[in-house]
Amino acid sequence: MFIQTEPTPNPNVLKFIPGRIVSSTPREFLSIDQAAASPLAEALFQLEDVTGVFFGDDYVSVTRAPHGRDWSDIKPEVLAAVMDHFTSGVPLIREGSESEMEAGDDSEIVAEIKSLLDSRIRPAVAQDGGDILFDAFDEETGVLTLRMRGACAGCPSSAMTLKAGVEQMMRHYVPEVTRVEQVL
Repeated sequence: MFIQTEPTPNPNVLKFIPGRIVSSTPREFLSIDQAAASPLAEALFQLEDVTGVFFGDDYVSVTRAPHGRDWSDIKPEVLAAVMDHFTSGVPLIREGSESEMEAGDDSEIVAEIKSLLDSRIRPAVAQDGGDILFDAFDEETGVLTLRMRGACAGCPSSAMTLKAGVEQMMRHYVPEVTRVEQVL
């Protein structure tokens, strides 16, 4: 098995691409307690200086502590954990750990926002090892709040991406959106 790695705009996050589908639903783990839902995430959190794990469609993003060891020291350990997991045949998520997605009745504007996020924005953000999720839309003020995950959470360029890219696109296609903000 050959696992490729790619840098991300966030210097503390590296993408590991195992050459197969990782997760049909993006999942993020920010602590060892959350990682208990996944054998792979749990194994990665056992490594020194790993502070976050994100499963994308065909990659695993791993976040290291900002002042921890260099990637040259951590990378071989992560590669071994990812390879061990995918060659073992163990499921990515433990049975009974799937979280239910809340399905609600969205307004026409919210449905349009979510559709634009899914079709145009999330695929571009995924290439950088992250994800962006709808949080809320205030129809009175036109403020859209989004949640950044994976490599995008804490990335130095995420604020610029949000304002220059996402906000401009949202305002163009959904005129009711007046401003985009990130939920931390």
